[in-house]
Amino acid sequence: MFNLYSIRNWFLQRPTLKALAETLVMHPRLARPRWYVRLLAPLYQHRGRHSHIYWSVRMDTPPFRRFSLGEGSVIESFCCINNAVGDVIIGDHSRIGLHSTVIGPVTIGCHVHLAQGITVTALNHLYADSSQLIDRQGIETKPIDIADDVWIGANAVILPGVKIGSHSVVAAGAVVSKDVPPYSLVAGVPARVIKTIK
Repeated sequence: MFNLYSIRNWFLQRPTLKALAETLVMHPRLARPRWYVRLLAPLYQHRGRHSHIYWSVRMDTPPFRRFSLGEGSVIESFCCINNAVGDVIIGDHSRIGLHSTVIGPVTIGCHVHLAQGITVTALNHLYADSSQLIDRQGIETKPIDIADDVWIGANAVILPGVKIGSHSVVAAGAVVSKDVPPYSLVAGVPARVIKTIK
C-alpha cells in the first residue's frame, strides 16, 4: 500500500536523495512548495466532511508532513498554514480566523476558535553563535498543543512549546510563552492567568 510516511522515512536515511527530494518539493528561496506540488495538495491533504479552506489561504503544506483539517472546520481568508517543519492537525468544528498564521508542529483540538490576526508558531530561529549569520544557524521546533474548547482573541501570539488546556481563553493581544492550565483566562505580555473560569 502507498504510504507517504514510510517513503519519507526511507528518504531520511539517504541524505543525498533527501536533499534532492526537498529541492524538488520546496523552493529553497521562496520557502514554499513548488507550484506543481501545490496542484497535487488535494491528493495528500486530509480535509474532513463539510470543512472549508478559502481560496486565498496560503497552504504551504508539502507532502512529507501531515496536514489534517477536521470535520466542519474552517480556515478563513488570507491565512497561512505551514507544515514544512512539523505536522499541522486541526480538529473538528474549529475555526482559524482571518489573517492568522499556523506553523507546525501544531495540534489544535475540536471546537477551537482563533480570532483574526493570530500567530501560532512552533518554529524558532537559532541565533546564539554571534560569529555566524542568523539565517545560517538553522531552526528548532517545539510542538504546540491547543486542547478542545479554546478561544483565542485577536492578534494573540502562541509561542513554541506551549500547551493550552481545555476551556481556556487567551485575551486579544496576549503573548503566550508558558503553558495555560485548563479553565483559565490569560492576558498580557507575557500572558499570565487572570482568573479561573468556573
